[in-house]
Amino acid sequence: MSPSHNEITDLLKPYQRFGVHLGLERIVRLLEALGNPHQKIPLIHVAGTNGKGSVCAYLSAILTAAGYRVGRYTSPHLVDWTERICLNQHPIKTEELVKLLVAVETTIAPDQEKPTLFEMITAAAWLYFAQSQVDIAVIEVGLGGRLDATNICNHPLVSVITSISREHWQQLGPTLADIAREKAGILKRSCPAVIAPQPIAVRTVIESKLQALECPAKWVTPATRLPTNSAQQASWVSSQGITYPIPLLGEIQLLNSALTIATIQLLQQQNWSISTEAIQLGMSQAQWPGRIQWIQWQGRNVLLDGAHNVAAAKSLRQYVDTLTTPITWIVGMLSTKDSDGILTHLLRAGDEIYFVPVPDHSTTPPQLLADQAKEIEANLEKIRVFPELFQALDHLASERQAIICGSLYLVGYFLKQLKEMI
Repeated sequence: MSPSHNEITDLLKPYQRFGVHLGLERIVRLLEALGNPHQKIPLIHVAGTNGKGSVCAYLSAILTAAGYRVGRYTSPHLVDWTERICLNQHPIKTEELVKLLVAVETTIAPDQEKPTLFEMITAAAWLYFAQSQVDIAVIEVGLGGRLDATNICNHPLVSVITSISREHWQQLGPTLADIAREKAGILKRSCPAVIAPQPIAVRTVIESKLQALECPAKWVTPATRLPTNSAQQASWVSSQGITYPIPLLGEIQLLNSALTIATIQLLQQQNWSISTEAIQLGMSQAQWPGRIQWIQWQGRNVLLDGAHNVAAAKSLRQYVDTLTTPITWIVGMLSTKDSDGILTHLLRAGDEIYFVPVPDHSTTPPQLLADQAKEIEANLEKIRVFPELFQALDHLASERQAIICGSLYLVGYFLKQLKEMI
């Protein structure tokens, strides 16, 4: 019998209890024991609060279309651990990931401090990319940047910092400047950087870091949306002199795609062979599930989005305001999230909202969220609490548009259950 998702979970379980434990000593020791596979691979390193995953999806799709062998490492996964480690857009095979995790585990001496779960799978990713002889790796930061387990390369081809807002303040610090300092930790001396527009407090920190490290930097503005015609099914945009389609939804993709194009142009300046045709093909083929994604469920369209922080909630609401159907939100949130801020930006008079727990995670009690919603928007059509996501879905009115959001883990739970129903 082939290995299953549960076998990967079981292998990683002994490392789960250490939770978030930032620092580079353990990952450096792991990779040294594995022969430093990360030192053999050119990489693009992507940090930020929102948009990291979309940028990684775009970059890996373009580089694959250009004919390169491309590794991509992202987190978290929605349904299966294998989603985190991809080769030319294809997730690693389960049995291969099991072998790699076992190989990583065998290097840990009994008297050593055990690595975290994230460090284990990060080491496995680097080992896989080295064994697969990738030409380039696109690496997403897990949390923060400076002390994140992905931050162990001194010479990235390009460092990308997407939009930064207040999230993970429990680990990164209470202010935007604190968070910016951690994100800017991926910048390396003399290595080029591509940066999204930022709040003043964030920009000040990043500019100081860029100057100290003598990093050439490109500050990017969002792409411009072009008029469409009947022959153009996707939304076409223009940025940095390149015209291309963006299949991912939401205004935020104007910025995310522009960050991608600027990064590709820096690679072209470093003699990477990437044609305009490869850019257009790659962009058209990019996929990033769980972010403003339409899904069919029991004959109706359901919209999925993580919307797990204030900035993401703003982006989702901006997209939802383009819809004409009345809204029913189905929301679950982790206990570490700014639920008040998220709900403030999601809710409008006339909306319905159903609250559910996030399975298998530290979840904010749905009744607490319901109480917050009543205070935030007094003119909601309906507020209800359910013990489980699919019970909430069963109570949807046919004339209302359902949106599942508030946590990527909730979205992942929905997609996993949907997959098992097929």
